[in-house]
Order: sequence, then structure tokens, then C-alpha cells
Amino acid sequence: MQDIDDEMKKPLLKHLVEITAHREHSRLALSVISALYQLTDVQEIRMLDIFNMRDAYYVQEKMVIRNGEIHTIDEHTTDDPKEPLSNYPAMMACIRSHLPEYAETADDGAHLLWLPVWLHGKMNSCLAIRSDSALDQSKLDVIRGIFHVYCNYQSLLDYSERDALTGLFNRKTFDEQFTKYAFAIAPHESHSLEKNERRHDDAGEAKGHWLAVVDIDHFKQVNDRYGHLYGDEVLILVANILRASFRSHDRIFRFGGEEFVILLRSTTLSDARKIFDRFRQNVQEYDFPQVGKVTVSLGFVGISRETPVVILGHADQSLYHAKENGRNRICFYEELVNSGVLNSGITTNDTVEFF
Repeated sequence: MQDIDDEMKKPLLKHLVEITAHREHSRLALSVISALYQLTDVQEIRMLDIFNMRDAYYVQEKMVIRNGEIHTIDEHTTDDPKEPLSNYPAMMACIRSHLPEYAETADDGAHLLWLPVWLHGKMNSCLAIRSDSALDQSKLDVIRGIFHVYCNYQSLLDYSERDALTGLFNRKTFDEQFTKYAFAIAPHESHSLEKNERRHDDAGEAKGHWLAVVDIDHFKQVNDRYGHLYGDEVLILVANILRASFRSHDRIFRFGGEEFVILLRSTTLSDARKIFDRFRQNVQEYDFPQVGKVTVSLGFVGISRETPVVILGHADQSLYHAKENGRNRICFYEELVNSGVLNSGITTNDTVEFF
């Protein structure tokens, strides 16, 4: 960025300091598009996320800045992704050729610069910068420099949030995010339910958010009989099945050992039950090298206005019931309470430790 004049260097450094001060992806992205907008005087900047759902890819606008105003989309309250990826030929071209950027002229004469964000070899989001005229080299240098800082820093954040073995989000990330997640969605959803305003699907069933705790059945026997290398391979393969069984905007965590947690959002109870059971069946039907057949038990609960510790405890109770009653099954906490099998309180057992 040798061509940047002295007048721009001071605000540029200020923005770089602000960008690298964030420890949360949404705030990081917000500071980046704000910096680019202020330093380049472009018309509009959009941050677009890519989602995978039912083996198809979709695009959803995460945030946009235009006319000096920033608009963000709350990931906890939005429904399914809005547009198929095929509606964005520029993004499709970036994916096909793994391009670092893509420039084009829109039908209305505006100039568009697409900057894909690559993570683990896949494009998970994209910046779309719109300007009235072609960007000069000085502005392009600023845009590329800030964008590369953003990508590098996002990779560092992502690395700190992931489990080294499976690549799933780790326990530390769950502890940091779930309290914010639960309180962001639960009060609104519960309040709306009381007023009969909760979102419904086409059949009229209310949509909610769900937390599940998963445990690999008899995992200690796998380690004892085949060794820890094969045990690690089972963990990696179960993590891959988890990724394939859930949408990309759901959240999957490895708690450590053979324990996983899933946050399933904006889904009816009947669909949640089907999705969880489909995952259970996917594991049951998979042939694990050397080990053969492996099964999982799962307990889940609706995310309500209870505290995160209580919600986790309820999911843990339902998991414990599943393991004590045959394994290779799923159990729903509220159903167990309503049937009198469980008391509506937290019990202590040794399956999962919380906080």
C-alpha cells in the first residue's frame, strides 16, 4: 500500500487497531465494512453469508452499509436462508475457480467488487462492494489490505474456537456463546408463545430452538479394545456425520471425550425429533473402519427462559435416561417429565459436566 497518502494513513491505522480489538465474528465483520465504507467512499457494502441446507446452498445478507447507515440481521431470529446461491453468478464463479476477488459491471452501470472469505478451503461468506465509478488503484490497495487483515484475523479467531481433533466448535466456545444465544432467542420466543404469536410452519406447528446432548455409546470399550487411534477416528467420523446431518447455521460443539452438543434453531418439535433421529440412524448405519458398528444416545430440550445451566441440565437428564434405557435412542426432556418418568429439576450424574 505504498501509494496511500499521508492523510489516509492515520485513519487507516485507527481502523486496523479497532478491527483487531474484536473477539467476536459479527463485531469483527461490522468494524471491517465500516472501515472500508469510511475510507473508500463507496456506495454500498454488503456482507453475505453462505448456508448449506438439505444439500443445497443459500445466501443470506448478514449486514449492509449504505447512505451511511448500517443494517444488521439478527442470526437468532431470522428464518431459513433467503436466496439460492445460484442467484449470485459472481459468487458461483469465485467458488468454481477459487478466486480471491471478482469484478463486474452491473446492469445499471455500477461497479461491483466481490471479495470471497475462504475458511478451511470453502467460501463461507462474501463482501460485495458497490461503487458509482471504477475504483482507483489507491482505493483498491486499501480495500485489499483491510480485507486480508480481516481474513487472517478471522482465521485466528476460528482456530481458537475449534476443537483440534474434530474441527467442531470447542467447549470454551460453547461456554462463551450459549448464554448469549439462549438469552437472545428465548425471552422473545417465550413471550411470543404466551401471546400466541410464535412463528409456525405450514401445518401450524410452532417453531422453537432446541439443545441436544450426544454421547457415543460404549466409547470406552472402543478405546480399550482397538486403541486410542481408532477411538480418535470414530470421533472424527461422528463429527463428520454431525456436520452432514445438520444445517450450517445450526451449531455443533465437541465437549471433550465422546460428548457433543447441538443447537438446533427455528424448527418445529416434530421436525427436531426427525432431524435428531436421522442423525442417530446415520451413525448406526455407518461402517466404522476396524470398529464396525457404533451407536449414539441423545437427549434434547426446548430452549426456554430458564437459565443456560438449567437448560443444559435438562438435556443431560434426558440423555442419561436414554443411556440407562437401552442406548441408541433419543429422548425429549419435556415428554419424559409429562409422562412422569422424570422430575422437573436438575439431577447430578457423571455423563456431562457443565461449567
